[in-house]
Amino acid sequence: MNTPSSAQGVYWDLNDIYKGLDDPQIEADLQACQAGSEAFSKTYRGLFAKKPSAELIRTALAELESLYQKLSQLGAYAGLRTAVENLNTGCRQLEDKIDQASVDIQNRLTFFDLEWLEVPEAEALKLADAPELQNYRHYLISSRRYKPHTLGEKEEVLLNQKSLTARGAWVNLFDEFLASLEYRLEYDGETQTLTQPALLALSYQPDRNLRKAAQECLYNELSSHELVLTNVYNAITQDHSLNDQIRHYNNPIESRHLANEISPLVVERMQAVTEANYDIAHRYYRLKARLLGLDKLATYDQYAPVATKMPSCSYENGRDMVLAAFGKFDPSMQGIASKFFEHNWIDAEVRPGKRGGAFSASIVPTIHPYVMLNWTDKLRDVNTMAHELGHGIHQYLSREQTYLNFHHPLPVAETASVFGEFLTFDHLMGIEQDPEVRLGLLCSKVEDAFATVFRQNVLTRFEQTAHAARREQKLSSPDLCQFWWDANHKLYGEAVDMLELYRWGWSYIPHFIHTPFYCYAYVFGELLVLSLYRMYQEEGQAFTPRYLELLRSGSKWAPAELLQRVGADINDEHFWQKGFEVLRSLVNQAEELATKLGR
Repeated sequence: MNTPSSAQGVYWDLNDIYKGLDDPQIEADLQACQAGSEAFSKTYRGLFAKKPSAELIRTALAELESLYQKLSQLGAYAGLRTAVENLNTGCRQLEDKIDQASVDIQNRLTFFDLEWLEVPEAEALKLADAPELQNYRHYLISSRRYKPHTLGEKEEVLLNQKSLTARGAWVNLFDEFLASLEYRLEYDGETQTLTQPALLALSYQPDRNLRKAAQECLYNELSSHELVLTNVYNAITQDHSLNDQIRHYNNPIESRHLANEISPLVVERMQAVTEANYDIAHRYYRLKARLLGLDKLATYDQYAPVATKMPSCSYENGRDMVLAAFGKFDPSMQGIASKFFEHNWIDAEVRPGKRGGAFSASIVPTIHPYVMLNWTDKLRDVNTMAHELGHGIHQYLSREQTYLNFHHPLPVAETASVFGEFLTFDHLMGIEQDPEVRLGLLCSKVEDAFATVFRQNVLTRFEQTAHAARREQKLSSPDLCQFWWDANHKLYGEAVDMLELYRWGWSYIPHFIHTPFYCYAYVFGELLVLSLYRMYQEEGQAFTPRYLELLRSGSKWAPAELLQRVGADINDEHFWQKGFEVLRSLVNQAEELATKLGR
């Protein structure tokens, strides 16, 4: 059984969205979306061929936003319920019902964007520059980047309809299947049945044999489901490949770059600089082996505590620390974060059937975000809480935008979350007096940064290799295991021994299934924030208004322009290296503190 944590009973209250699965407003809103999409089609089909005024286009876009917003609200509610009640048939049925209705509704609205793409370039630019459309300028201009990859309306509708039984079905299978797994850990003469989050939490235990047993248990269980997990990954990558062929993308990652509005050259430079700094990781891994009294680390030692008396942390204490850290930066950030606790916008209890990990879900501009955690009473949970509340603050402030500018672009999505982590880390280091605990905090921060930069780069390299290979042939389990092994070995080198079962590390990563190539956004976000945080340390409170304005801007501008407004130039070839100098400095501090402690 899972050991109860201090977050037991901490459930979110979704009544601000709907009152329950049987809330009649769900059906009313669904019918309103269906009727509204039909009316929108009748009113605006052929609009752009009639040379409309900018005022009429603005009216149409406002109506379109209203429809999309209501549809997103429906989908968000079903998704949030399913995330924490994956074994609840009613939740899954509602999510399936809304997914099917959404496809029909979106199909009726597809014509609008397609007809906009047919407007001649000069005319489109003139319209987008009209004063009446300034709120929608970026949306109108950026949507045209898809013109070379967009099909006719019949084809787009067909692809949309098939998505439910194609990629969408495999995603649902993956989520439900992983949520249903139970891990039987046999250790020290006892057998425990654990959820995946509880099992992964054992990676942070001081008992090395327990850590090894937990990692073996995880990968033994996953490898026993080789047929399902390998076929799911093959289906997802093949679907991605077919879409690339249909839409004329030259390589598997191109569509993600386009969606992110990021130049491929920027991402390639970032990845190359990241790999050129793998020596920082090697140096730290050798330090950690020394701190643990080992000749060499193994994969199950990466997150082992280096301090022997790291305190536990209750949910309430974690809350207080994060709020205090945010308040030091800006009182308004603390105020927004407080709302999540005061109004039950957080689900933190670990329980069967609940999705592992953590996330913050933006809903729509008229409704606040919600945060999901799996709180295990470890001090590291504070970092996760700060991360997700950073997301939550970003999403909350973005509500100042209208729906089409509401969802911030993916490369900027991790900015507030990682910034929140650093604020909280500095706060903890400032109040902690015990040098052993300080060393533990410092090492934990280094390891979190490595997980966000180096590990996510490894994940992206794995995806690039696997997707490219899938274009040639169906992938076997040994293929995928080898791709994973090779990508990780480049990071670990001779500094870390990889457990043989670690080859199965690819099989449970949700981003690979939900959002292929999402992971480089973590690298982008972490390195970006390392630079931004240094600016904050140099400028003090003068930096705060620019930072908060970035969070309020949603997707009103492209990522490069958003970041230029706070003084970050992602095209500067030296920009990415600055982040690694911060990481190198953190490792230096860890080495110095370890030496002072005689370790």
